[in-house]
Amino acid sequence: MFDKIVIANRGEIALRILRACRELKIKTVALHSTADRDTKYVRLADESVCIGPPAASESYLNVPAVIAAAEVTDAGAIHPGYGFLSENADFAERVEQSGFAFIGPRAETIRLMGDKISAIRAMQEAGVPCVPGSDGPLPEDNDRIIETAARIGYPVIIKAAGGGGGKGMRVVHTEAALLNAVRLTRGEARAAFNNDVVYMEKFLETPRHVEFQVLADSHGNAVHLGDRDCSMQRRHQKVIEEAPAPGITDEQRAFIGRRCAEACRVIGYRGAGTFEFLYENGEFYFIEMNTRVQVEHPVTELVTGIDIVKEQIRIAAGLPLPFTQDDITLKGHAVECRINAEDPNNFMPSPGRVVQYHPPGGPGVRVDSHLFTNYAVPPYYDSMIAKVIAFGADREEALARMHGALQEMIIDGIRTNIPLQQRLVNDAEFRRAPVNIHYLEKLLAR
Repeated sequence: MFDKIVIANRGEIALRILRACRELKIKTVALHSTADRDTKYVRLADESVCIGPPAASESYLNVPAVIAAAEVTDAGAIHPGYGFLSENADFAERVEQSGFAFIGPRAETIRLMGDKISAIRAMQEAGVPCVPGSDGPLPEDNDRIIETAARIGYPVIIKAAGGGGGKGMRVVHTEAALLNAVRLTRGEARAAFNNDVVYMEKFLETPRHVEFQVLADSHGNAVHLGDRDCSMQRRHQKVIEEAPAPGITDEQRAFIGRRCAEACRVIGYRGAGTFEFLYENGEFYFIEMNTRVQVEHPVTELVTGIDIVKEQIRIAAGLPLPFTQDDITLKGHAVECRINAEDPNNFMPSPGRVVQYHPPGGPGVRVDSHLFTNYAVPPYYDSMIAKVIAFGADREEALARMHGALQEMIIDGIRTNIPLQQRLVNDAEFRRAPVNIHYLEKLLAR
C-alpha cells in the first residue's frame, strides 16, 4: 500500500479521496490553486502544495506542476478524481513514466475508451450491445454517408469520435439536412477536440440513461456493482441519480452487468469505471465508458456497501479485489441530488461567500461537500458545491428522506438549485418513475 498520495483535484471529490486515504492510513498531499488555499481539504491534508493561479489551465491542468508536487513531497501515487486530468491518457502516461502510480486505468485503456469509435468496436467484440450505427468513421464520400443513414434509418445522430459531455453531437431527421450536419459536426469536433473524425448512430428518441459501475484489478478479476439511472438531465448534465435503476429486472441487470465485467477482462481494464447505456423499449445500447470515478458513485456505495474510492486505491497498489461477483448484493435504494451554486431559475452561476451553512442529517442521509460557513465559492470552476444522498429500504423511503434533507439544508449568501431539486424530488411523474433523458428539459420549458 502507498505511504502518501497526491490528490490532483479540488472540491468535494478531493475531500472524499482524503477521507478514503485516512481510513487506509495513507498520508495525503492536497494540490490547490491560489483560489482554493483556504479550503477544508487543504487544511485537513497532511501536506499541501500550491500549483498555480486560479485558472484551471495554469493549476489543476498543469501537468508539470502536478508531477513536480508529487516529486517534492515524495508521494507514491496520484489520484486524479473526476474531471480535469482524470481521463487524460497523456497525463496517466507521464505519471507512470515519472515513477508514480496513477490511480486509474492504464494510458492505453484510457485512449481506447476515449475514442468513441474504438470503444464501440471493443464493446462489440466483448458482446456488449451497441446502438446500430456506421461501425466506424464516416467517409468523405457523400453517397456512402447517405447510404449509411438510409440503412440505419432516420432520425440519426452525428457524433464526434473524441467528444463527450454532450458536445460534438447533431441530430438529423431528413436526408436533406444530413450532409450539412456532418460538415458542421466535423468543424465543431476539430475545434473542440482537435479531432474531426465523426460517426453515425441511430437516434433513440425517448431513451433512459442507465449506467453500470465496474471494478477490475490487475489480476484478471472484474465485477459489476449494479446499475444507476441518470436520466434526469439538463443539457446532457446529470441533475439526479439513483441506484438501482427503476424498472430494470434482476435478469436484465445481471446479464448486462456480466457483459460489462467480461468487457473489462477483454480490454485489460484496471480500476473503477462506468459503462453508460441508453435504454429504450427494454433494450440496452452502449454509448461510452468513463474511465474514472463518477460524481454519482455514492449511490452505488450505499446499495452495495462497497467503498469505491478505497477499492480504486487498493487496485492501483496492485492488490486483488477482496470479493467476487457472488459476494455483491444490492440492498435498498439510494438517490443523489447535485447541489450547484447557481440561480435555480436561469442557471446562472452564483459564486460568493457562504454566510451560513447547515448540512442535513438523520437516518440514511449522506452529504458529500467541502462547504463550511464563511467559505468563498470561487467563480473559476464547476458550480457543484455539494451532493446530498438519501438511502432507504426502497425508492419511496429514499425519496421521502431526500425531501426532508433538502428542506433541512441551509446555504445562505449565494443562490443554489435546492429549490429546483425540491421541485423535482416531489414531481409526480418522477415519483412514478422512470422518466426519459428529455423529461427535465421539457419540464423546465413548461
